[in-house]
Order: sequence, then C-alpha cells, then structure tokens
Amino acid sequence: MTAYPELYMIINGERIYKESRRIHRVVNPATEETLGELPLADAADLDRALETAEKGFKIWRKSTPQERATVLQGAAHLMLERADDIARVATMEEGKPFPEARIEVMMNVGLFNFYAGECYRLYGRTLVRPQGMRSTVTKEPVGPVAAFAPWNFPIGNPGRKLGAPIAAGCSVIMKSAEETPASALAVLQALLDAGLPKEVAQAVFGVPDEVSRHLLASPIIRKLSFTGSTVVGKHLAKLAADDMKRTTMELGGHGPVLVFKDIDLDKVLDTVVPQKFRNAGQVCVSPTRFMIQEEIYDDFVAGYTQRTKALKVGNGLDDGVQMGPMANPRRPDAMEKLISDAVSQGAKLHTGGERIGNQGFYYAPTVLSDIPQASEIMNTEPFGPVALCNSFKSEDDAITEANRLPYGLAAYAWTQDSARQKRLAHDIETGMLGVNTVMIGGADSPFGGVKWSGHGAEDGPEGVEACLVTKVVHEG
Repeated sequence: MTAYPELYMIINGERIYKESRRIHRVVNPATEETLGELPLADAADLDRALETAEKGFKIWRKSTPQERATVLQGAAHLMLERADDIARVATMEEGKPFPEARIEVMMNVGLFNFYAGECYRLYGRTLVRPQGMRSTVTKEPVGPVAAFAPWNFPIGNPGRKLGAPIAAGCSVIMKSAEETPASALAVLQALLDAGLPKEVAQAVFGVPDEVSRHLLASPIIRKLSFTGSTVVGKHLAKLAADDMKRTTMELGGHGPVLVFKDIDLDKVLDTVVPQKFRNAGQVCVSPTRFMIQEEIYDDFVAGYTQRTKALKVGNGLDDGVQMGPMANPRRPDAMEKLISDAVSQGAKLHTGGERIGNQGFYYAPTVLSDIPQASEIMNTEPFGPVALCNSFKSEDDAITEANRLPYGLAAYAWTQDSARQKRLAHDIETGMLGVNTVMIGGADSPFGGVKWSGHGAEDGPEGVEACLVTKVVHEG
C-alpha cells in the first residue's frame, strides 16, 4: 500500500516544508483521518516564486521544441511507471475510486505526449509582399503563468495547468487545491525528474485569496489560467484585468441531457448513470439536468432509480467500489441544502437524499424528478451525486430549457434522428456537446465553455495556443 507522502512546496527546485509556517490539515474524506500537514506560503515565499518564474521564463523561452518535447515525453513515461502510486495517493486525499484515479493518470500521460508533439507545430506564416519586402507572423510564449487548479481532478487539473505553458515555452507558478496537494506535487515532480529546469515550474499552496491577489498583482505574471467556480472565476478575472493579463477560465456548468423517445432506453441508462455518479458527481461536465421526452419519462426515471440503488458506495481503495465519498465536508452540507429545498417545493425523491454512515463525507446517490424550475438546484450547479429528471413535450421545449441557464460548459443529447442531431448541434449553447456519447474530452480536443462557464480552452492545439502571443514583423 502506498504511504501518504510528507508535504511541501517547490520553489526553485527546493522542497519547502512547514517549519514555522501556517499549515493546512489534509484529510482523508473516506475516514476523516489526517493525512498530513501542508505548508502555506507567506508573502516572502510568493515573492521568491515570482522571481524564480521570471528567471525561468528567460531560460525556457529559448528552449528548442526538441528540449520541451523531451521533457514532456519523459514526464509521461515516469507517470506511467508511477501510475499506481500516484492514483492511490489521489484516492486517499480526494476520495474517488482507485480505478478512476488511475484513468486520470493515463489522461495525463496522453496529454503530455500530445503536447510533446505540439511543440513542433507552433507555426507562423509569411505574408505575400512585393519583392524586397518581407512580413512574418510568429507565435511567442506569453510569459510566466499563474495557474490555479481545483481538487476534483487532483492529477488531471495540474497536468493541464503545467503541460500547456511548458509546451509553449512559458514558466508557471501552480497553486493547486490545498485538499489534494500530493497529487499535484507528483505531476510536477515527474516533469522535474524528466529534466525540466528547476526555475521553470513552481508549486505553492496557501490561503487562496492571499495567493491569487499577490501573484496577480505582480507584473511578472502575464497570464492567468483558472479552473473552478464561476463566482471565484469572475473575481480572479477582475484582478487579472487590472494589469491586462490574458486569461483562460474553465468555470462551472449545469449539464443538460436531452433524451428523446427514439433511443434504446437500457443502453442510454447503462451509459449515463455511471457517468453521473463518476467522482461522486463532482465533475464540471457532469450530466445533471435530465430532460426526457414525456412518452418514455416514467420508464426512464424507474430505470435510473433501479441502477442508482445498485451502486456500491465506499472507500475508493476498496475493491468493487463504484462511488467514493465527497471530497470535503462542505459538499454533503451543500447536497442536503439543495435537495431539501427541492423536495420542499414538490420534487419527488426516488432514492438517496441522505448521508451514509457517521464517518467520512459520504452522500447517497440521489434521483429527483418533477423538480420545480424555481428550486435552487435547478439553477445552481449541485456538483454532487444527484440526477435531476424532468419531462418535455417538444424539441423546442427541450432546447429552451437546455439554454435557459447562463452556463454553457457541456451538454448531451440522445436521439437516433440524424436531422435532429444536426439541429441540436447548432442550437444548444455549449462549449462541448456529446451526441449519443458521454465522451467529450481528449488530449487532441479543446476543453472549455461559453457564457458563465468561461472562455478559452485547455487541451488540444488550443490549449498551447492560449499560452502564446502573436508577433508580426515587417521588413522593408
């Protein structure tokens, strides 16, 4: 069994332990036992990280595509070798089942290998000009990046935050969630062990508002990359705007799922139920608002409830567990508030709606139906193990409901009608749409949303492009 490691920050390649600093107690969400004590940065630590990032950018912007690709490929290889250990640590500090955490490691491996290839594809172009003149368009790294990653994907989010800037030739200061620090440190350590210069990437932790204000106030930082809630994203975007820093914002969602009567009901249910309760529903692209055509509504809700009741909930390190605890004590509290409000307004509770046991942050997988549109859960991202089921009559009604909220991160639709598929692809306001599939991500595919779900993209060529600026040079 993997032991939980001692915790530290990494600045200029040095491991900074707690010593006399403030600490954050990292807790196992399955047992509520303390895993470790994480040092929190003070102003001097952040200043040192900024100074190092400035030096790192001067080094790394001169690196060749081959050098950057070698580091990314080497880190991918090391993460593959260390996959089981990294995944167990992630399960210990975040709660998700071990197989899910291991898949997350593999996603990082694929992303780093893809970005290694992108290092060779940062193309510019030469414009057509009269003889004796020359105009070129080139891409250059934007500069030091401040990258903030949340706790729900403790391996994958740091991979995204580190991979793109490094591929582009930037330096990066990463602040991952204090709940899941060891996973993030393992990703950065793989890059350092693969030959990344120690000045190029730093890992700090701290009081979130203190760290964000300090880093974003510095002219050294030229770009902000943030994944998290819309509320916090708006706050950070305002801070970044004061210095005209570029931003990539991957924010909240409230994923609509349109299910039409022409589908194979059992096949759809067998697909969407596990996806809904993946990582206890703590997924920004989780399918959440199920809109079912009224002819199949009752059968859909009954089948959904039956499958949900059969899920095995427990410690993510135990064999056969399909859903672990929620990541922190705030999430069960939020579930209780949202679900109680919905039921009080007339929603039907089919299963779940309660905590499990008296140890750990467990909340039962929940199915609600006939939820009033005015209830808070229909308007606020629940970010938990609850499926919301309502019926619709017409396609237009379903599209109207899908687009009703100011979020637009991920949406899903299930229909065999090819003409309808094209209409939905055009009319649903979302950054990512899965038609007859829940697979909406990939190393080569941009990941991001519209409206209040943010702007810009991670993954794919777009992820590296977001860390580049354009320069035009005209020669006479």
